[in-house]
Parts: sequence; structure tokens; C-alpha cells
Amino acid sequence: MALEYDALLLSRLQFAFTVAFHILFPAFTIGLAAYLAVLEGLWLRTRREAYKTLYLFWVKVFAISFGMGVVSGIVLSYQFGTNWSEFIRLTGGVVGPLLAYEVLTAFFLEASFLGVMLFGWKKVGPKLHFLATCLVAIGTSISAFWILAANSWMQTPAGYEVLADGRIVATSFMEAIFNPSFPSRLAHMLIAAFLTTALVVGGASAFQLLRNRAQEESRLALKMAIGLIAVLAPVQVLVGHESGLVAKDHQPQKLAAIEAYWETDSNHPLILFAIPDRATQSNHFEVAIPGGGVLVAPADEVVTGLDAFAPEDQPPVFIVFWSFRVMVGLGVLMLGLGLWGAWLVWRKRLADNRWFLRFAVTMGPAGFVAVVSGWIVTEVGRQPWVVQGLVRTADAVSPVTAGSVATSLLIYVTVYAIVFVAGAIYILRLLNEGPVAGAAEPKPEGQRAPGTPLAAAPEDAPGDPS
Repeated sequence: MALEYDALLLSRLQFAFTVAFHILFPAFTIGLAAYLAVLEGLWLRTRREAYKTLYLFWVKVFAISFGMGVVSGIVLSYQFGTNWSEFIRLTGGVVGPLLAYEVLTAFFLEASFLGVMLFGWKKVGPKLHFLATCLVAIGTSISAFWILAANSWMQTPAGYEVLADGRIVATSFMEAIFNPSFPSRLAHMLIAAFLTTALVVGGASAFQLLRNRAQEESRLALKMAIGLIAVLAPVQVLVGHESGLVAKDHQPQKLAAIEAYWETDSNHPLILFAIPDRATQSNHFEVAIPGGGVLVAPADEVVTGLDAFAPEDQPPVFIVFWSFRVMVGLGVLMLGLGLWGAWLVWRKRLADNRWFLRFAVTMGPAGFVAVVSGWIVTEVGRQPWVVQGLVRTADAVSPVTAGSVATSLLIYVTVYAIVFVAGAIYILRLLNEGPVAGAAEPKPEGQRAPGTPLAAAPEDAPGDPS
């Protein structure tokens, strides 16, 4: 039993490690692909060189991020067979087709037009190149659709039937796809991706403006990023609240863990700080707002607490409780960044306030941290179930030894440390160069002097016959 438990724990750690790396890249490329489509569309409409320069710069960052996202995603697919074969055996009748649809629709669409998007300058017309960029952006969102459909079904299963041998098959794929938690979770993830991209673009642009306030491209990019944050951050609050209401109705143990509610009762307080203790089924050092639970449910509504579940059916409360607060805390900072930035835009002082620029640089990676924290809440809050109420995580693991899982985990950590750290360093170097220096390649017929920034050459425009 101890060996089986070790294999289960190590398999969970391995999947958590690889998925935490993987989610960083889709969370960025979904929003960045849409941003590139907007930039190219604006350039085609206005012929303003700043839009083209920004496109040529950010498409390089997109290419690297997209490639690392594909590689890390393939690793996750293999783990379904190596570490979680029982999960696939039991749920493959539902999850398998949903993942296959993602490959057939999103991945093939992205793969078909990615080459045109990255290498089609001066080889296809400008409208066709713009179409390729738009289709890649659409493909990234379609990919999120299917992945969220499969994961949401694991949270709130619907449209299924359990066979005599324990296997689960779909009776209605429409119900399975559009399960109760899917609409709000899809919207929540897409908005998170757009906010992540806006924060990175805004942070990188603010960094450039701290060095050169006159740089037109960075001023424009920062203004666009702040506009998106100012609009989407408040919307994300509402969408996140809706996801919480769905959890209250369909995953009460997750909501109880998020709020550290140990007792089933009405008129709960809003707990701001606590050290949840699963052993004593209570909170230590609790700081709460009496009656503040109305943000979770109406005062007269009874909210299910963790006392309604056996200890072995309770999620790890401490991790869920604090991951949620990290996510919400960063969301509040995003809201503040957007409102402060919008006010500076209105006062026409966005690029002149150095305190705001420093704040924007600091918030650059906040979207990634918030996304990972949100996924921790989602996945750990579902435990001990891999499919809510149907399949326990302990029953989904492959019959493998702890030693083999430990070996593969060590290999993953080593390879990821080399490959992805190198990729991240290269991206950071691009961001350090900025859009003016990093947007275009040097002309093949000449050499530039050392230290001379590269300019975005007009002849590099898509579809230019020269």
C-alpha cells in the first residue's frame, strides 16, 4: 500500500509540475495571438509604421512561446498513458473524443497557418497573411474551448452513463461539452489569457519607457495594454464570482475549502486570513469580516461546510484557501493598475509617471502567477476525485512503481530546467531589446555598426513585391 501511495503521490507531483509549466504558454499565446491579429489589422487599415514594428517584434516572442507550449503539451498527453492509464480506461469514452476534437480542429488549424504567419512576409499578399494571423488566433481559442470542455466535464460531469465494468461513456456529447461549469470557466480562462498578455506587453513597454519616454511604439503598446486591463479586470471579477456560484451548487466541498468553512451554516463571515488545520477541522489565527459571506451566498442561505464530508473526501484546504487568495489579491492589483492607467491616459500622462511605469513592470508576470494559482484552486479543490463523484484520483493511476515515476520526474525536472529556462532567458532578452531593436532582421547586403539599433524596414511589409 505504501508503494502504491508513493507512486500516486509522485505521479501527481509529476503531472502538476509539467502542467504548471505548460499552462504558462497557452495562457500567454492565446492572448498574444489575438493581439498580433489586432496589430496587423490596424496596420493594414492605417499603415502606421508603429503597428507593424510592434507586430514584427511580438511575433518573435509568440513563435518561441508557441513552440514551448506545443512541446510541453505533448508531454502531458504521454503521461495519460504512462501514469494515468486507468483514468483513460475509465473515462476515455468521454475525455478521449474531446481531446481528439482539439487536435482535429485547433491544432491542425494552427499548424496549417502558423508557417504562413511566421514566414509569409513577402511571399503572400497582405490580406492572406492577415487571414493566417487571424486563423492562428482563432485556433488558439478553439484549443482552449476543447481543453476547458474536457476539464470542466471532470469538474461537473454531465451527459454520461456508467457501464457495468465501471467505464464511463457519453450519452450526449452536447451535455458533456456544455456541462454546468464550462461556460463560466471558459470565459474565466480566456479573460485570464488576455489579461496575462496585456500585463506582459504593458510591463515590457513600461520598461522601455523608463529608458526612453519618447519611444512611440512602447507608448502605443502600453496604452493598448492598459485599455484592455481597465476593461477586462472588472469583467473578470464578475466572471470569477459566477464560477464560484457554480462551485457552490456542484462542488460544495471546493467552495468550503476556498472559504475555509468547516461548519455548514448560514451567515458565514468573509475570512481574509487563516491557517486552516485539517487535523483539528478548524482555522487558526482567523481574521474575518462578520457577515461578509454575503459575497459568497445570501445571508439566509445555508452554505455547505467541510463537516458535511468525511475527512478522506475533503480537499487539501490550506493549499486551496491560500492559492485562491493569491489569485484574488493579484486580481485586485490588476484592477488597480487598469484604473490608475486609465486615469493617466485621460490626463495624457501615461508615459510620464515613473511610479506607474515601475508598477506596470512589477505586474508584468502577475498574470502567470494568477493563472497557476487559479488552476491549483481548480484541480486541488476537486481532490480526492479526478472526475467529481465518479472516479477517485487513487483509482486513476497506472500500475507503475514509485521508482520508475521518480526517475521520469527527475528527468522532466532536468530537461525542463535546461530547455524552458533557456527559452525564458531568450524571451527576456528580446523584451529587453524592445520593439524597435528587435522587430526586424538586419539587411542581408550590409552590416550594422555595433550598438546600432535595428530599424523596421518598410520593405519587410507582408506582400511587398520588392
